[in-house]
Amino acid sequence: MHFEILSEDQSGKIALNILIQEIISNNNTYTIHSYKGIGRLPKGLKPGNDPQKRILLDQLPKLIRGYGKTFEGYNDYPAVVIVVLDLDDKDLGSFEAELNLMVDGCNPKPETYFCFAIEEGEAWFLGDIDAIKSAYPNAKNSILRSYVNDSICGTWEKLADAIYPGGSISLKNEGWMKVGRTKSEWAKKITPHFDVNNNNSPSFCFFKNRLLALSGN
Repeated sequence: MHFEILSEDQSGKIALNILIQEIISNNNTYTIHSYKGIGRLPKGLKPGNDPQKRILLDQLPKLIRGYGKTFEGYNDYPAVVIVVLDLDDKDLGSFEAELNLMVDGCNPKPETYFCFAIEEGEAWFLGDIDAIKSAYPNAKNSILRSYVNDSICGTWEKLADAIYPGGSISLKNEGWMKVGRTKSEWAKKITPHFDVNNNNSPSFCFFKNRLLALSGN
């Protein structure tokens, strides 16, 4: 199986590049593409005017149609698209239905699955507190233990409060570019310590099990 994996940001791509190698066997292949934010599906499912901005949902209808045409020629080697998104404060059922309706409108239609980090990608990190502690031994246990897995609570801020000097307020005050760089740093440092078979985030387990089922592992 070949996996085309779309991530809404660079930190997600960094984490996925490490995690996928721990989940699927070497007889499968994958490519990960990162974007510069999630955006929203365009009206009429017409892609955004500026593809250089690389906003994931803005470009997704065009991407899915392109994959449908490309995969049609993969006669002997099945391929799927996996789109990994932060749920943020969206309703899971209605958001997923909207995305699937978009895919159903493509002809040919590529095999496509959506996996959501609930609320944000940092929920997957917080599902493995031991991994966080291995990367950041001085992380604040009281904050880590207070987190309810996959809750809508300001997830990245919760992680920042546990491991970043001055917490999330200090990090926000340094600007959003610094926030993005710091999230990528967390991905680089925490993800190598993951135990993919012992993570308390339901959304991570859903993602892992989806990959396992598709890859035949």
